[in-house]
Amino acid sequence: MNSEGFALFETRYGSCGIAWGERGIVGVQLPEADAAATRARMHKRFPALREGAPPPDVRAAVARITHLLNGAIDDLSDLDLDWHGVNEFQRRVYQLARRIPVGETRTYGQLASELGDKALARAVGQALGRNPFAPVVPCHRVLAAGGKPGGFSAFGGSRIKLRMLAVEGAEAAALNGTGSLFTPESLGQGGPAQARSPG
Repeated sequence: MNSEGFALFETRYGSCGIAWGERGIVGVQLPEADAAATRARMHKRFPALREGAPPPDVRAAVARITHLLNGAIDDLSDLDLDWHGVNEFQRRVYQLARRIPVGETRTYGQLASELGDKALARAVGQALGRNPFAPVVPCHRVLAAGGKPGGFSAFGGSRIKLRMLAVEGAEAAALNGTGSLFTPESLGQGGPAQARSPG
């Protein structure tokens, strides 16, 4: 059994990656343009790790991540993450993001307020932009003020962020003042049900 390594796995959006070690999940990678690009990204992020078959607990995590991306209700909050290399502020932001239920959204400002200072909204956004665990840490559920999707560092950008939210049933986010997120233009031709691979 491999105590550390990385593997690719297929989702409705394309090939994702997951890396693991003895203390838990080291990182998750949302799809790049294709499987080769995702693999190259994993090699760059985790140069000391080899690609291989994941152990049973990581296979179980992959199945749950895949189901979430297909619209299942699973907040993944019990998955063990290896926090090595994550600073204290980032960890606090990520822990707050993990508490956002599937199908709901928050704003950068709301998370900043939960941290005790609404002026930290930009720092919250920057921390989420460096999120090494998406979608286990669901940064796609955090939006900018005024109903704007905000940034998203995954390939495909905010369009994929909106697709992920739509698949989770987050149309109800409009009730929280996030406005009409899910226009045909924002989702791309065919809408979220047709999502296959970003780009």
